[in-house]
Amino acid sequence: MEKHHDLPKHFPGNESDVLALPIFKQEDSSLPPENETKNPPFQYVLCAATSPAVKLHDETLTYLNQGQSYEVRMLDNRKPGELPELNNKMVKSIVRVVFHDRRLQYTEHQQLEGWKWNRPGDRLLDIDIPMSVGIVEPKTHPSQLNAAEFLWDMNKRTSVFVQVHCISTEFTPRKHGGEKGVPFRIQIDTFALGDGGEYTEHLHSASCQIKVFKPKGADRKQKTDREKMEKRTAQEKEKYQPSYDTTILSEVSVQPTDFTTMRLNSGSHGNSEVSLLPTHQEKVQSLQLSPAATIQETQKWLLKNRFNSYTRLFSNFSGSDLLKLTRDDLVQICGPADGIRLFNALKSRSVRPRLTLYVCQESPQESPLAERHGTSENGEHSISSSLHVYHALYLEELTAAELIRKMACVCSLPLGKINQVYRQGPTGIHILLSDQMVYNLPDESSYLISTVKGKSKTVYFGKKQAQNNP
Repeated sequence: MEKHHDLPKHFPGNESDVLALPIFKQEDSSLPPENETKNPPFQYVLCAATSPAVKLHDETLTYLNQGQSYEVRMLDNRKPGELPELNNKMVKSIVRVVFHDRRLQYTEHQQLEGWKWNRPGDRLLDIDIPMSVGIVEPKTHPSQLNAAEFLWDMNKRTSVFVQVHCISTEFTPRKHGGEKGVPFRIQIDTFALGDGGEYTEHLHSASCQIKVFKPKGADRKQKTDREKMEKRTAQEKEKYQPSYDTTILSEVSVQPTDFTTMRLNSGSHGNSEVSLLPTHQEKVQSLQLSPAATIQETQKWLLKNRFNSYTRLFSNFSGSDLLKLTRDDLVQICGPADGIRLFNALKSRSVRPRLTLYVCQESPQESPLAERHGTSENGEHSISSSLHVYHALYLEELTAAELIRKMACVCSLPLGKINQVYRQGPTGIHILLSDQMVYNLPDESSYLISTVKGKSKTVYFGKKQAQNNP
């Protein structure tokens, strides 16, 4: 007979001290009871212990060994009568490993390309198919090294075993030893069959924070954390969460627009391609909370920005209510670490581009980078004063690929039709565009760009100057 274990629930900790603060005394009676909170329709349980060295209101952290298979139990958590349309039907889940730090999310493409270059032929995440139970049609795609998908029946026991092959220190800048590994997230998104016959109807998302070590490293780290906690006083221990045998993935609130790029386009082998993170614009928008946000929108913002532990605490706060709190208020309510993090998130603005360039497209009749010279009434040499309209290119990445992509939009050219991009240098020579060149371009420079037609187009650009050497 199969033995069932009760799975521990993760609570944010004892909130009585926080609720006793004067600012919240009048709010106590209006907080919803625990038994009235809405349960998610699914629950995902990672069978790996959480770290004991995590403070009460912080998100759990779980240590994994590189390449080791870890079970993730896929559980039907619906109440009786909830979502009856899913009865006796398959659902699709996509499991992926992504960056936890927002700084790395903005450079995800370069980080993953660098990892692929150093580890050719390897994947960041795999499914251990022989050990998995109840999954159907497991698939991976060669272009999505950190994602895998599978179908499963909610009425049957389902466990998927995942392996994470990247370690946290591989994405840490190399210093003089003692590098601190970056945290990752394991996220699972589940979809139902939509009207078009594809699994595009988003049902649920959840994730948890992990760190990945070389083989046996996670066990040593867990032991070290446990020994450190044993040396603390009883009063200090009260500030930390206990270690749980399993990790419950916390529900992630997502908007439908987050999955507009997550369409499951069938490849040549029927595999799926997914966007691993929202677009840059969506990420910037998720950082900002509007003063006009309703209570429900504020709750979604807190969840989306990983302040899950405080959704109940701020359950009656609108956007303007939350934005009125000072830094000291938030530190007093949430503690120094989360209080400062929440304050920074509330006051955040769009990320400043690393390089801004201004470009003007020459008309097709003109030769590449040609400048019209003339003589003014007083005999001085001058450039024609015909009107040029410039476009601003904002680069978040100092790479040739990023600049080419931005110029392709200005020139209304398909990216695949651009053959080469040159910059006109001294004495009119053509210099092939490279990452090093982009890195050394002066900020807020202005350039003229033109294209030469052929089987594929060649793009020229050069700095606009009042001399013959552009």
